Amino acid sequence: MSISIESQPRPKARFRRAYRPTTALAKSVKFGDEMMQVHLTDGRIVSVPIIWFPLLYEATAEQREHYEIGGGGTSLHWSEIDEDISTAGLLAGADWDAA
Repeated sequence: MSISIESQPRPKARFRRAYRPTTALAKSVKFGDEMMQVHLTDGRIVSVPIIWFPLLYEATAEQREHYEIGGGGTSLHWSEIDEDISTAGLLAGADWDAA
């Protein structure tokens, strides 16, 4: 007596890659006592010390709140204090050689 067992083809494993953002676009900015939080369109939040930006550090809370998002989210601008920050620059971090 012969028993035939047909092997079932195994389904291919489906690998799911982690989400990898390809752009960093600012959606909003919030300030704490010592930190600035830039909320990005992909859900990330970048927090940096306000002291990194002397003009923002010396600005009043009201002046800090009057910002514009330019380039579809690529830059932040405070016209009252003439401060410009790029979103890419925030992600790059501090330039300790320039200090």
